[in-house]
Amino acid sequence: MEIWKESQLKQLSHTQEIKTAYRIALNFARNLGYKFCGFSITSNSVGVDSSAVNLNNFPHEWNTQYEKNNATQIDPIVAHCNRSTLPVLWSEELFSKTPWLWHLLQQQGLQHGWSQAIFDEETGQRSILSLARSHCPISAYELYEHLGFSVFITRHLHALAIARQPRKPARPQAPPLSRRELEVLKLSADGKTAYEIARILSLSERTINFHVHRAIEKLGVNNKMAAVIAAARSGAI
Repeated sequence: MEIWKESQLKQLSHTQEIKTAYRIALNFARNLGYKFCGFSITSNSVGVDSSAVNLNNFPHEWNTQYEKNNATQIDPIVAHCNRSTLPVLWSEELFSKTPWLWHLLQQQGLQHGWSQAIFDEETGQRSILSLARSHCPISAYELYEHLGFSVFITRHLHALAIARQPRKPARPQAPPLSRRELEVLKLSADGKTAYEIARILSLSERTINFHVHRAIEKLGVNNKMAAVIAAARSGAI
């Protein structure tokens, strides 16, 4: 690796403030031959707040039109990145269903570009790094030559973006289910009725219903089926 690349990436890795880190990433991208660099973080998970992290040096007119038309919903780059972590080259074919976006890219000096996504399974959030320039098409060789750098940069910016978000309070742990409650839920999962479970365990039907009720309370659900599902998801049964 060339000395300047190693130096800038090391500087980036030691930076804990996202805007400073982005400026280092932008400088790195320019040294690679890209005038423009954009980073954003999104989420496909309901209820997950991504805090609208969107850092780029794209032309003002591009950002204005993109936001005005809510283009995130129809952007083929975002659509690709939502389903794949493979890099994607910008092309007229890619934008065939949204030709006005392609024309706007050309008008704003964003003729040649590519994007790379990473997906964070722990948070359900996805970050996208985009590099672009107004001259020289980007070859597949150049793209893959720079892929490692883009993944490193994206992961670091993603970590800093996540760190900025308010931490959600940890959900209180449900009290552990007793051995008998687990037995009842296991048999319920097999489709047994309270009467059948009572016969199997040599208990009264009333006692079986008591154990079901206690399991429902502990798991914080509303009925027996929900308790069976919650216990199965937790690995208890």
